[in-house]
Amino acid sequence: MKISFIGAGSMAEAIIAGLIKQGICESKSITVTNKQDKNRLDRLKVRYGVSVNDNKEKAIKDADVIFLAMKPKDAKEGILSIAPFIKKDQLVVSVLAGISSTVIETLFQQELRIIRSMPNTSAAIGLSATAIAKGKYATNKDLHLVQALFTAIGLCTVVEEEQLHAVTGVSGSGPAYIYFIAEAMEKAALAQGLDIEVAKKLVSQTLIGAAHMLQETEKDAEVLRAEVTSPGGTTQRGISLLNDLKVTEAFESCIDGATKRSREMGEEIAEKLREKTSN
Repeated sequence: MKISFIGAGSMAEAIIAGLIKQGICESKSITVTNKQDKNRLDRLKVRYGVSVNDNKEKAIKDADVIFLAMKPKDAKEGILSIAPFIKKDQLVVSVLAGISSTVIETLFQQELRIIRSMPNTSAAIGLSATAIAKGKYATNKDLHLVQALFTAIGLCTVVEEEQLHAVTGVSGSGPAYIYFIAEAMEKAALAQGLDIEVAKKLVSQTLIGAAHMLQETEKDAEVLRAEVTSPGGTTQRGISLLNDLKVTEAFESCIDGATKRSREMGEEIAEKLREKTSN
């Protein structure tokens, strides 16, 4: 199977790294192109052994699967740059946040088989949390193929396309929230006199351990949290302060804001498309 990536950013690299590391695809079967950053392409070529090509027609010519992995703001230009060369027997997988399969079909001006996906950058180490949704012309066979690709680099679940906005807010952007927490915990540890290397090790292992507990026990987060929180103890004091600072409400607002932004980005692209059509 030959795969082409249109876009060479962090998400594309994460998926490429995961596919190669897990043995799903050989380096020589992957081609990458982007808008104009040749240095970025050269780095990916050296790091992963993939093929690179700044000629869009040649980059997608023999591909079985084409990943749209450019930044959402560059989606219109990126899709239009390959639209004249794409064939109906090629499967398109979009990792573009917020942009619907209908908008993508309209930009290509073809009834293409499209699977939308929302992975996260943990794909690079085989631990992505990915959701996928089928476009109008995609088949169940297409869906199963893409699910197999993403399952090889983490968890993959199938959702309705409209739900991908929420997925974007929760797991697509989710690694950044966890890194934010890690940053805060490390800074707090330093303020309490711990060495930075000790703080990093303790924080990362704590997050890993808690994540495994969530995955490997049947208990939900609320129960696990309560089990650690002895009345009148140290954890209780910390949780009380988090409640006083309305951290739960802050996370709800965070995910709500990211979900809304996903919808906004899709609407912005759709509006620009309508403007072009009316002109």
